[in-house]
Amino acid sequence: MAVNRFLNLKMDTRQELQEIAELVAEICNTPAALITVMGHDTKYIKFTSANYNDDESHIWEDSFCAFLIKSAKELIVSDALLDKRFANNPAVTNAPHVRFYAGVPLTTHDGHSLGSLCILDTKPRQLSDSQLHLLKVLAKRIVLITEFDFSLNIMKEQYLEAKSSEMKLRSFFESSGSCHVLLGREMEILAFNKNMADFIEKMHYVSLSIGINICQILKDKHLETFKADYKKALNGKTVEFEREVNYRGELIWWHVIFEPQYDQQRNIIGVSYNATDITEQKQYEQQILAQNESLKKIAYVQSHELRRPVASIMGLMEIIKNENYKPAREELMMMEKAVQELDERIRNIVSMTCNKVHQKNAAELYPTLKKSS
Repeated sequence: MAVNRFLNLKMDTRQELQEIAELVAEICNTPAALITVMGHDTKYIKFTSANYNDDESHIWEDSFCAFLIKSAKELIVSDALLDKRFANNPAVTNAPHVRFYAGVPLTTHDGHSLGSLCILDTKPRQLSDSQLHLLKVLAKRIVLITEFDFSLNIMKEQYLEAKSSEMKLRSFFESSGSCHVLLGREMEILAFNKNMADFIEKMHYVSLSIGINICQILKDKHLETFKADYKKALNGKTVEFEREVNYRGELIWWHVIFEPQYDQQRNIIGVSYNATDITEQKQYEQQILAQNESLKKIAYVQSHELRRPVASIMGLMEIIKNENYKPAREELMMMEKAVQELDERIRNIVSMTCNKVHQKNAAELYPTLKKSS
């Protein structure tokens, strides 16, 4: 509602409006000058030049100001007791016993009526043309003050909102361990975080800055691949993948997301590119896969290769038992061969297990070595 502009005035404009009310009363030589604002059913007296006790519970349709705002032009009542529109008005028949009233509407630049600037007296009188002109000029001044204050507050709110959004975006950018960059519709950089800037500086020898184009950073196959994914996002599709990239012999696994960015009208205005280094995760996954493969081999050895020498030994023991534990030379030689085969299989299993333990210890040590390097 337009009236809220006036009701929510900040303290820095109140003094000036108070001075206007006092100036009007002095020049027009009246005991009271009022700046009033009309709500749905209430008259708010914001500024007055005198100790004016108005009962705000009066229905505003019965007041002078309500009549003024409805007519949307100045209202002059020389003697209220002689004017049938106001002769029975409570403000006339009771305190403050208004007899003279003159007011002009407060109308915003876009046609909204806020209230009035008016003068009151307890005795009949006339208003000169110069005094009426003064009321109109100062009414415009009041509207300009309130409009300026309103516009200034909007700009402050928009600025604070923009700064808040910027701070949130920057906080997200800088608190994340990933690389982030916002791109415009021509692949120009709109924003980026420190991780991205450091990585580009290290790998591509380019210092990132707002406005620089991706074409100035990536080359050849890397640029063509990036363009293809960027265009998909610019057409409204989110692109997400994992990819291993070779940077002059250094292999890095990335989890990448290209996402379209929209304005308030849902028009695509650019693309966000987010890349997270998942090399350590991938190495761990590969380690797990290798361990699983080793476990499969161990299980195969246990279920197949160990069974044969064990079965041979068990069979020979049964023969020796039947011979009252008096084995022949051939049987002992066969027993020795089976034991040697079993020992060899056990050694293989122990060797595989030790290798896995060594790899696990190396993997646990890897992050520490990576950080220290």
